[in-house]
Amino acid sequence: MAKTARVSETPATALLRQHKVEFTEHPYEYLEHGGAQHSASVLGVDPFCVVKTLVMQDEKARPLIVLMHGNRTVSTKNLARQIGVKSVEPCKPEIANRHSGYLVGGTSPFGTRRQMPVYVERSILELPRIWINGGRRGYLVSLAPEVCTRLLGATPVDCALED
Repeated sequence: MAKTARVSETPATALLRQHKVEFTEHPYEYLEHGGAQHSASVLGVDPFCVVKTLVMQDEKARPLIVLMHGNRTVSTKNLARQIGVKSVEPCKPEIANRHSGYLVGGTSPFGTRRQMPVYVERSILELPRIWINGGRRGYLVSLAPEVCTRLLGATPVDCALED
């Protein structure tokens, strides 16, 4: 299933290579507002194994990243309670772009412009492999989920809601 096509380097893939992380590259035809469901369908992967990178902020506008299953949404109320803030909400796209250095739809948690706390839905860490954005629209990388905790210091949380 791995594609032989190599996509040009992104800050995300540069960081993964620098830390000698094994990953495979999966370019696909990007669809505006297609999201994780579209990429999962095109790549023939279970959307539960595709991980969305969501840039959010707390009530003081402090940014954070949430890694969530492609077919789940974030309960911002549960997330806020678990991380000890009053509220959490998604950042506006232009704000998310500024924090991450990536365009929305191509946001990777690896190699972001700004250091942000990262939270990962706990059940993602139980998967044998995940597909996550590689830093460009229409481009996922597949890797072991433990890379999220080892490289990003991601904190496990339980905040998933079924779509």
